[in-house]
Amino acid sequence: MLKMRLQRIGRKNDPSYRVVVTDSRNGPKAGSHVDTIGSYNPKMNVFQVDGEKAKHWISKGVQVSDTVHNLLVSKKVIEGKKKNVLPRKSPIIDEAKIKAEADAKAKAEAEEKARIEADAKAKADEIQPEVSAEVAEEVTV
Repeated sequence: MLKMRLQRIGRKNDPSYRVVVTDSRNGPKAGSHVDTIGSYNPKMNVFQVDGEKAKHWISKGVQVSDTVHNLLVSKKVIEGKKKNVLPRKSPIIDEAKIKAEADAKAKAEAEEKARIEADAKAKADEIQPEVSAEVAEEVTV
């Protein structure tokens, strides 16, 4: 089975990758691949790919790795949603969802604070007439 995946090249601490079509049984550093489609440099965030070749191989039934799939989607070579390539223990963080939850929490806290203040004011109003009545009795006595 053929796969489209990244093949690491470059020096230590300076990764760059080739996007290659290779047999799935070959090791990642084996030089025997069927076709080189493009390159990816994550440090400079540069992704170059031959879109026609990528579409051609995908139409032939080549399986695309999740990372390459996400790169092709971001480059708009293929259409679709990005896949989660992180481990299940650390899923993709949805910033909009986190912001909405924070806003909802802040709103709930504000409502709780307003309710507590209203209860305190109501208790103060209940206690105030009793105190003034006691003061009036002391003044008359």
